[in-house]
Amino acid sequence: MKTILKNSVWLLVAILGAAAVGGIALHRGESINSLWFIAAALCVYALAYRFYSAWIAARVLMLDASRATPAVRLDNGRDFVPTNKWIVFGHHFAAIAGPGPLVGPTLAAQFGYLPGTLWILFGAVLGGAVQDMVTLFLSTRRNGRSLGQMAREELGAIGGTAALVGTFAIMIILIAVLGLVVVNAMKHSPWATSTVAATIPIAMIVGLYMRHFRAGKVLEASALGVILLLLSVAAGGWVDHHPTLRVWFDHEGLTLAWWIIAYGFAAAILPVWLLLAPRDYLSTFMKLGTVIVLAIAILMLQPEVKMPALTQFIDGTGPIFGGKLFPFVFITIACGAISGFHALIASGTTPKLLENERDIRMIGYGAMLLESFVAIMAMIAATVLDPGVFFAINSPAGIVGKEAADAVATISGWGFPVTVAQMESLAREMGEATLFARTGGAPSLAVGMASIFGSAFGQGLLALWYHFAIMFEAIFILTTLDAGTRVGRFMLQDMLGNIWPKLGETSWYPSVLFTSALVVAGWGYFLYIGVIDPNGGVNILWPLFGISNQMLAAIALSVATGIFVKSGRLKFAWVTALPLTWLVIITSTAAWQKIMSDDVRVGFFAAANDMAAKLAAGALPPEKAAVAPQLIFNQQLDAWLTLFFVVILWVVILDMLRVCWRYLAGKSVRPSTEHPHEPAPLNAQWARD
Repeated sequence: MKTILKNSVWLLVAILGAAAVGGIALHRGESINSLWFIAAALCVYALAYRFYSAWIAARVLMLDASRATPAVRLDNGRDFVPTNKWIVFGHHFAAIAGPGPLVGPTLAAQFGYLPGTLWILFGAVLGGAVQDMVTLFLSTRRNGRSLGQMAREELGAIGGTAALVGTFAIMIILIAVLGLVVVNAMKHSPWATSTVAATIPIAMIVGLYMRHFRAGKVLEASALGVILLLLSVAAGGWVDHHPTLRVWFDHEGLTLAWWIIAYGFAAAILPVWLLLAPRDYLSTFMKLGTVIVLAIAILMLQPEVKMPALTQFIDGTGPIFGGKLFPFVFITIACGAISGFHALIASGTTPKLLENERDIRMIGYGAMLLESFVAIMAMIAATVLDPGVFFAINSPAGIVGKEAADAVATISGWGFPVTVAQMESLAREMGEATLFARTGGAPSLAVGMASIFGSAFGQGLLALWYHFAIMFEAIFILTTLDAGTRVGRFMLQDMLGNIWPKLGETSWYPSVLFTSALVVAGWGYFLYIGVIDPNGGVNILWPLFGISNQMLAAIALSVATGIFVKSGRLKFAWVTALPLTWLVIITSTAAWQKIMSDDVRVGFFAAANDMAAKLAAGALPPEKAAVAPQLIFNQQLDAWLTLFFVVILWVVILDMLRVCWRYLAGKSVRPSTEHPHEPAPLNAQWARD
């Protein structure tokens, strides 16, 4: 009877999920209620976690709770530290949940709500969560090795070296872009800056509390941290309105960049239990708390999604970014569905904290589903805005016009009516001078969130909700930056360890300081250039973010597929091979278009050549002519970096196929580097659920 009841419940979940997804996919014409999105997401995630992830854990990976993890065997109190699973979950989620699930869906709404929503749902359960879980498992079984090092040891010198160099180069660019987004979010925002700064000492207090004052008392430390965090948010609003204190936290972008560089270095060298893990854990409370409150507000209000399912911009004429629906909706969504950056975290800090293999499913698969749900919330927040308002905020002035009247005329001409008075009123309510041409996705997301919060909890507090959302986004991103820096240090140590083994010892402090300094200097340089030159530098590298991120995911899935085949699990290799095939198609297509397209809004070389021709003809205004050489250089740099990354990807894939062919042909391949089984100090039987 109990079994029948359970099966009936899951059958109802499946029927509800199918009805919700069908309603979203088939609805046309009138607006659709946002509750369909939440119902579809929750049902799809519940079914995927209960059945698909359980099957992978039991049959494909064969997780073993009795096996000692690297954190247990190599405990050194700094990098390898056995940590409570909820702390690890919080750290992992905070580390992987950067700007992608917030900004990506917001920008992808240019195509309408349907393509992005479907990719977020099914890309996550079949691709992103699988990649994260499998990579975490493989790294845990190999002493917490980085993705690139696993490629080198398991596949061979050619593909492995390409993976090492490629992943490290991509990591540097990704962290620099993350840093720039944080700087822009906190620039001249005393509330956001003071709150973000307060999370650092609060995290250290919690870390010391759990390790020395009240060892192992996770609930007590969590309660203390959450209380202090909420107080810091409230204090941030007070600081923002204090005439003296606000000056202390009101800084230019360059000053904030130097502070972020210093923070990144500290996060990379301090013991993980002191700053990184507790800070990310506490940030998770703010992230999840905000998302849960947003979900509650949506359930209360049941707002209508006003953006159409598909817009006319699927043909590549969109104002926010150039490129057709395929492949650019997948590139733009990025982390909300699948992210190569996650594989770096899953083979970086997280496997060095994992206390028990049985937690890999919850942390690897579960955290990605949670991030995907954040992306769904972002999609809802962006699409409940009037489409005219959405495009007015996100469309660059160069596309719609610098004057407000020109912008609203252009946008209204697309069939999305908006007025100057409407935009001016909205800006006043949000406490901003203007909301026109606030590109990048973050401002429009903040407006959407503030509108939902205001309708549910008080319209008189719209400015407060808007600035809270901006601060929330900054914290969301900064936790990815600090973990990324530490992972970059691990990657560099792995690479240099091939030259001098001593440098490969993650616990040797001279190596820690040396490699941390190199990593921070690498992304810090690009961040510095981007901040002092807002018309060029790292800003123009943003299009590479999505492409390189998806290429990283393809590299991770290539390594996993190769290991599955050579370890005798050929019949299960499709689990990673199918999402790999899809990623290779979309990334290679996107790279080809970004390099070869004649459309100046798509092709890097086309844009550079077009600007060079206008500069030579004297057709550029003086202010743009002054920065044109830098812009031309950066467009060309984008193109060459894209070519470099796609070559790296195909070298790894071909090397993986070579290894698979040799194994299946009965020829010798590199031996597995999986660490032999060692019993955990406290064996425990692992149940699937």
